[in-house]
Amino acid sequence: MIRIAIDAMGGDFGPEPIIEGVVQALEEKSFLPILVGDKNEILSLLPQYYINKVEVVDASDVIDMADQATNALKRKESSIYKAVELVRNKEADAVVSAGHSGATMTLATLRIGRLPHISKPALATLMPSIGKNKTLVLDVGAVTDCTPQNLYEFGAMGEAYMEKAMHIAHPRVGLLSNGSEDSKGNALTKEAFKLLKNLRGFVGNVEGKNIFDGSVDVIVCDGFTGNILLKTSEGVVTTVFTLMKQYIRKSLPAKIGALMMRKKVFVNMKKEVDKDEYGGAPLLGIDGCAIISHGASNAKAIKNAIFQAMAYTQSDVNKEIESLLSHKEG
Repeated sequence: MIRIAIDAMGGDFGPEPIIEGVVQALEEKSFLPILVGDKNEILSLLPQYYINKVEVVDASDVIDMADQATNALKRKESSIYKAVELVRNKEADAVVSAGHSGATMTLATLRIGRLPHISKPALATLMPSIGKNKTLVLDVGAVTDCTPQNLYEFGAMGEAYMEKAMHIAHPRVGLLSNGSEDSKGNALTKEAFKLLKNLRGFVGNVEGKNIFDGSVDVIVCDGFTGNILLKTSEGVVTTVFTLMKQYIRKSLPAKIGALMMRKKVFVNMKKEVDKDEYGGAPLLGIDGCAIISHGASNAKAIKNAIFQAMAYTQSDVNKEIESLLSHKEG
């Protein structure tokens, strides 16, 4: 049975939505959740029926969002430290946390360790697309200052993830630039372009619009650019839905049309852009599995983060990453 270590204390709203998400996940799939945090508080929130279906690891400390990520290594009694240690010690197959993302990335990288041939791991996220599949963007915040080698490794990791975890045959990999021509880009992307040509799925430079048009499956960028891209996209989605509501309220025909479309168009559209549908972002490049969820994750997001961790664990993503990168060196 797959064992998932879950930081029960790290989210913005405490353990309640995290435990609720675990319960929802158990209702749909079979796995062993290992809840890490204040044991008494966890057990007080856990329905009686599920007490024998989980394990609880007591942790007396919680790393707050305002804390320095670099201090995470010293705080060995924290819930995220103990959750990561379970994966390091092979007592769990994956870790899920909605807590301090910097602390989670630091601990996962240094305590679980990196895969061979990986210099730095990358945080990856799925973006909505009008194509058949979502678009994977990486890095979205783990490495702000990248080298061309980092971007090449990101491309290999993205290709492996989409092929093995998302079951996309021959994923297409693009390098985010200011134009699709081979000559476009800055010093970083021009050097990375030369390396990425070694990937079988590399299709060249792509522009921001290609994230959403289904023309590629993976988009590679540095973490500084990727994080701005991610937060800008979230802002655009919120703005579009807010404007739609405002205009609908001002027009009676629009209200009638919106009512008719509510069950199909709006519901399906919201589902496509809802970050809770994915649950979290995998940290690719570590010798294990870590899913980093948003601090404001609700129960649905936690449930889907757990499912994502299970899918990752059952796939050959890490073996495929090693294969792609060792092949180049060989």
